Order: sequence, then structure tokens, then C-alpha cells
Amino acid sequence: MSSPPEPAPAAGLPLVLVTRPQPQADDWVARLRALGLDAVALPLLGIAGAADPAPVHDAWQTLAAPEAADRPAVVMFVSPSAVERFFALRPDGARWPGSVIAAGTGPGTRHALLGAGVPEAAVLTPPEAAGQFDSEALWALLRERLPAPAAAVLIVRGEGGRDWLADTLRQHGARVHFVEAYRRTVPVPDAAGRAALRRALAQPARCCWLFSSSEAVGHLPDLAPGADWSGASALASHPRIAAAALQIGFGRVAQVLPSPQAVAQTLQQGWNRGCGEGPSIQWSEP
Repeated sequence: MSSPPEPAPAAGLPLVLVTRPQPQADDWVARLRALGLDAVALPLLGIAGAADPAPVHDAWQTLAAPEAADRPAVVMFVSPSAVERFFALRPDGARWPGSVIAAGTGPGTRHALLGAGVPEAAVLTPPEAAGQFDSEALWALLRERLPAPAAAVLIVRGEGGRDWLADTLRQHGARVHFVEAYRRTVPVPDAAGRAALRRALAQPARCCWLFSSSEAVGHLPDLAPGADWSGASALASHPRIAAAALQIGFGRVAQVLPSPQAVAQTLQQGWNRGCGEGPSIQWSEP
């Protein structure tokens, strides 16, 4: 049976440039198109496997050993990419131990965890209706779920990253360990990505960038040296990311919840309403 056709993009709405790493970008493009938006993938952040997979293998062995002294009570994944790369190295037949909390900061990570087979009861992320998706929001939930002051916590991340949650956990007595499951790289756009970039530079008023990473925003000036971003608009999933876009010269930036539904609703209800026609997007400008 063939899939139902995607709805035609509504007239007057922008082309959405999805800058998430692959394969997340293609997934978001498909979901945005299903919601009536025109979208294209233009990843500004690449994800590669860990330079040394051995620590990930060791982490899986510890998870499988309930008697291990360092078996974590919580495994915190910093992003969907962390989930994808960690589970890509899962031993054959290994299942997530139901007593171990799998935590993340947003709905994308929750979606990735459930897709990887983690029981829903073991997943802990801020609810999709929350207005904040970051380490601080996760800590507000996690502090109520730590089984003991000296609980072991494993943080799955790429190379480096923010340490606020790790520092906070240590201050509350937790034993924190890290494992690097992937490396962030600078991607090379494919033909479709290059075409999307040319369109965004030539017709900034007809495009809207979708940012989910400050680091990804920082790659854009190198991808388009000397570009004038003053006529460009962007939606960002966090205030820090919005600030990064404004810093490189974007003319308008607004914050949006990190879900395709929220992006679609924001653009469909607010993109064409900046001239007294009703509530518009709450843009921030330099």
C-alpha cells in the first residue's frame, strides 16, 4: 500500500532549512513536510563515530552487570546523536536494564531513546509541554529521582561539552563518569544542501533557518564567507542558540520548542502576521 501524499506547502510560508545533523535532519524534513511546510536538510554539524569505541563497550558491560560497583543508576544522553551512537555499539541481545534511568534534555532525545528500545518507564526528560529543554530543566526532575546521594551517573556525550549538570550532580554527592560516543565534525553540504544555501542567500525573506546547536550556527560563516545575514530569519530551540545566531548577524531570531509540531504551528500562525494582521512571531533583533 502506497503512503498518502504529503500536503502541499501553504502559500506564503518560508522554506525551512533544517540544520540538525544527519539522520535527524532528514527525519525532521519528512515530519515538517507532513505538517504542510516546505523543508530541506542543510546539516551544519556532522556526527562521526567515537575515536575509541572501547569505553562505550565497557559501559555496556557495566550496564549488564547489576553487581558492578560503578553500574550507573542514571545514564544521561546529551542529544539524540549520543543515543544513536551509544546504541549503535550495543552488544547483540543486550537490553536496557529497567532499573537504570535513561535521561535527556529534550523531546528529540526521548524519541531516540524510545526508538532504541528503552522502556518508557525508564526514560526521564522534560515533558514536551515544558518551555525549557536544557540541563537545568532536566536537573529539576532528576534530583527527585536519584536513588541515593552517592549514585553513579554516566553522561554519554561527544568530545567535550557543557559540564553544568556534571558539576551539579557532584555537588549533590553523585559519582559522575563520562563516555564519548561520537565526534562532532564540520559537514560538507551535498548538492541539495548547496542549492538550499544559494536560495537562502539570494532570497532571505523566503527562507527560515532552524537552529538546534550553537556550534552549528558557528559553522555558517565559514560555509558562506562574507555573507550578509541581516535579512535572514531563524528559529532557535534555546536562548543560547538564538544569541549565537544574532551574534553572526541574523536580522530576526525567535525561540521555538524543539518539535516539528511547534515549528509548524509557529510558522503557520505567525510568519505572515507582522503587519497588524494578528499575533506575529516574537522576533528578537540585534
